[in-house]
Amino acid sequence: MIGLKIKPLSVNKAWQGRRFKTEEYKQYEKTVLLMLPNLVIPDDDLHVSIEFGFSNNASDLDNPVKLFVDILQKKYGFNDSRIHQYSLKKKKTIKGADYIMFDIKKAEL
Repeated sequence: MIGLKIKPLSVNKAWQGRRFKTEEYKQYEKTVLLMLPNLVIPDDDLHVSIEFGFSNNASDLDNPVKLFVDILQKKYGFNDSRIHQYSLKKKKTIKGADYIMFDIKKAEL
């Protein structure tokens, strides 16, 4: 593993001024919140696994992560600062069959 001695920059410090949710994001958030099942989230540090099925192979794996995790924490009432591990996967799918699969469990540190 390669190490860089620099403090990671947060998304909140990457832009000046406030950012506002678009109407498309507001609708996406409502839809996803309704689709999410009821889950019991461990009280420990968390490991979140996410698999995105994209019909567009040019889609960036990391692009939807923050949005989806923000929705998960809103639904399940945890602070995303408790996430100590991520597992991310991108799979190619046919047009119209895009999907998200996820799991939240106790982190194995």
